[in-house]
Amino acid sequence: MTASTFLQIAQSLPLDAERIQAMQVAQEFSKKFVELGFKVVPQMLWAIGILLITRFAIDVAGRVTRRTLSRTEATLRKFLVQAAEIVILIVGVVAALNQLGIQTTSVVAVVGAAGLAIGLAWQNTLSHFAAGVMLISLRPFEVGDAIEAADVKGVVDSIGIFSTTVVTDDRIKIIVPNNQLFNGTLKNTTAMGTRRVDLKIDIGDRPIRPTVAELLEIAHSHPLVLENPPPTCLVAEITPDTTILSLRPWCASVAYEQVRSQVQQYVKEAMNADKNQEQ
Repeated sequence: MTASTFLQIAQSLPLDAERIQAMQVAQEFSKKFVELGFKVVPQMLWAIGILLITRFAIDVAGRVTRRTLSRTEATLRKFLVQAAEIVILIVGVVAALNQLGIQTTSVVAVVGAAGLAIGLAWQNTLSHFAAGVMLISLRPFEVGDAIEAADVKGVVDSIGIFSTTVVTDDRIKIIVPNNQLFNGTLKNTTAMGTRRVDLKIDIGDRPIRPTVAELLEIAHSHPLVLENPPPTCLVAEITPDTTILSLRPWCASVAYEQVRSQVQQYVKEAMNADKNQEQ
């Protein structure tokens, strides 16, 4: 129905001027609404399609990245997969906004301003994130390493973006902020593969040379003590009342606590046996 036809019909009806004007406004509104629908609905469908394609692309990129980096350290692989997925998501959202006619430059400006505000409010969190990136890149320790740092001693269970999880010897899980690990002094006790066990042995007034030979024999007899480098036994201190020897066997890093405990036990039992024989 054209506007002229509508006016002719309206004029033929017993309607007042205000009702005629209202009908004209309603007709114009309906026309604009239909035009807007034909314009907006395809845009929305395209935007939804872009988001669906983005979701599919994220899944594909995640699988491809994991397969490509299958031989990479687990923590670094997880970080790179997440980074790839976030980049694809940002590209997809920007493309969808463009399709809807939203100026992405304005969105970027708003996001930038919000990011600045969030950055000022979350300075510590961002420092933990930066430290996490550095820990993953420099890799001063890996999952499974025994470390001592930030008043925590234990085995690394996982390395996250913001924090690292450490499990202590008594099976307590501790969450340590990455910034404390990266900025503080960190001791990795398993990185070298082997460790020296330093034991101080008080031999009293026993003769030094035969006692040194006996201690070395005890160290060699332990199945977890390494032959190379060989254990050593040196005089650490001599006083008028006693002599202290330093027994130093080597072992694998993971066996340190066991070797330390058992060698001390063997030494104590041997010295007690010698004492009983003398009596």
